[in-house]
Amino acid sequence: MSMHTLDFEAPILEIESRIDEIKNVSGLGAGEIDAELKTLEDKLAKLKANIYQKLTPPQKVLVARHPDRPYTMDYIDNIFTDFVELHGDRLYRDDPAIICGTAKLNGEPVLVMGHQKGRNTKENIHRNFCMANPEGYRKAQRMFKMAETFNRPIVTFVDTPGAYPGIGAEERGQAEAIAKSLMVMAELTVPMVTIVTGEGGSGGALGIAMGNRVAMLEHSIYAVISPEGCASILWKDAAFASKAAEALKLTSNDLKGLNIIDEIIKEPAGGAHRDYELTAERVKDFVIRSITDLKKMSREQLFEDRYQKFRSMGVFAE
Repeated sequence: MSMHTLDFEAPILEIESRIDEIKNVSGLGAGEIDAELKTLEDKLAKLKANIYQKLTPPQKVLVARHPDRPYTMDYIDNIFTDFVELHGDRLYRDDPAIICGTAKLNGEPVLVMGHQKGRNTKENIHRNFCMANPEGYRKAQRMFKMAETFNRPIVTFVDTPGAYPGIGAEERGQAEAIAKSLMVMAELTVPMVTIVTGEGGSGGALGIAMGNRVAMLEHSIYAVISPEGCASILWKDAAFASKAAEALKLTSNDLKGLNIIDEIIKEPAGGAHRDYELTAERVKDFVIRSITDLKKMSREQLFEDRYQKFRSMGVFAE
């Protein structure tokens, strides 16, 4: 059970607590316990489905940022084998906000990359609260080029509030680093698959997200700016974040409708934070299907496929 409970999850927690209580009660007969548990479990399943099917965009933002949600290393542990992390951009230093490495997917060598959040304050400080510096994106570029050299498919996991906006990051060329990453990804001639697993925040997300196939977990978000940032610009007050979340079209359904993503990966009942293994299983299915499909293309076709995918975005009707 999750340690962190969102406000709208309170009724779910109440029934989960009751189930735990019954399991620990010794006074009831086995038949009574089974009957009571069955009733409560049915009620819980319906409640989870009901609450999570009706989430508003501001609530989706809270779920996407849920501190118990699976992060990149959780997906690596559950989907891949033989992971070897690679460090550094060969220019300045390593950036722990982005994890990169080689791994095997059902025995096939791949390159895996993703934003990594921390589970506690110490980890978050180490990971810079998952806001990558320029060296993170330059490390990513180095890995993309390595995958190209060894003809390895690339899998990226996106989960960041955005690139780090600090003075040091700007001095070392944050915008240039992200722009160069986009250029390197655009020129790749190997299959690239991207999954937005939590927050897809602006250029910080896009810097590793230019896949031939892009999916979002059902309750993840993907936007040009955070709701708080948008509210601060438009209404000069971050308190309008909920209003901004409604306007930003940041949910998976919105982005599928706008043809920004290719697929929505359904989350377990009550969100990905309630079942890491099932979530990873569904993500793995998408990754394998996508890579199998993309490997039928030549290098030239892979390049053209990605080019056309991103060129066709933003089309509008008068």
